Amino acid sequence: MTLRSFLVKRLVYTVVLIFFVIVLNWIIFLAIPGLQSGYGSLIASSHKVNAATYDRLNQLYGLNQPIGVRFYDYVKAMLTFQWGVSYVSQQPVGTEMIQTGRLVNTLLLIGSSTVLSIIIGILLGVVISRRRGSAMDSFWVTSSLASYSMPTFFLGIVLIMIFAIGLHWLPAGGTFPQAWFSAKPDVWTQIVVRLQYLILPALTLTLVSFGGFLLLTRATMMEVLSEDYILTARAKGLSERVVLLRHAFKNASLPLITASALTVGFILGGAIITETVFNWQGLGFWLYNSILAKDFPVMEAMFYIIALTVILANLVSDILYGIVDPRVRYE
Repeated sequence: MTLRSFLVKRLVYTVVLIFFVIVLNWIIFLAIPGLQSGYGSLIASSHKVNAATYDRLNQLYGLNQPIGVRFYDYVKAMLTFQWGVSYVSQQPVGTEMIQTGRLVNTLLLIGSSTVLSIIIGILLGVVISRRRGSAMDSFWVTSSLASYSMPTFFLGIVLIMIFAIGLHWLPAGGTFPQAWFSAKPDVWTQIVVRLQYLILPALTLTLVSFGGFLLLTRATMMEVLSEDYILTARAKGLSERVVLLRHAFKNASLPLITASALTVGFILGGAIITETVFNWQGLGFWLYNSILAKDFPVMEAMFYIIALTVILANLVSDILYGIVDPRVRYE
């Protein structure tokens, strides 16, 4: 199978999977108890509206349409990224997501912590893989296991207690000072202050995530380093750096590609627990509040976005598989 036919096959699988996710997302929300007759009763109970407003809301959200028409409108909305109007804010979901800065905040937080955890975990895994049984190996394996198994909310609270309440070095939560609602300082001041608010939540996610990449890199590298071709490369007089990076790491990178793709795929989902602990105004915190308020248009949009990013990330990993290891194309 050529690379082109391999890519076409993966693209077809991706399109089918996206349509399956769209249908499943629709069925999940349709099957929620109390929603079989439509969302109108929930809107009315939450807003305590009169009959006229109730009818207007039903018309606004298309709840008075037959189920076939509603399904068609839903699929069209998912494919065109027009996710309807939020029950709570009465604003378009896509507009609220972007204009409020939630999307940027999540990309900043989850993106920075994901990149740091992948880089730190892989580099440390490569370094300690050739020092099996040493004090450094034992220290980093124990540390990564401890941080990886630690609850996110507990680690976040500990960091707040130490660096915010105890040392007063960093803010305990939020995305920027309240004073910015009235007047914002110059750009450089904004960057410095935003970084101060970013450090603790990003550090929390990095400490929780890097251990998985370290352990996976160490395991795959140790398996590859025991192969005969590594012994041959060393016998040729190649430096240990060349052996590790050019020969061993390339063949050990396939599981890391999958793990990285899955991690990156959840970026737009936000970190619900971390964003809630630090009051970080991102997509995860927005989704949490939407669940509490039963804001179903926001929930539908967020669940679809999370699934879509995971699917696209796996498509990228499949393409990288076919490029890094041509044998994958013929399996």
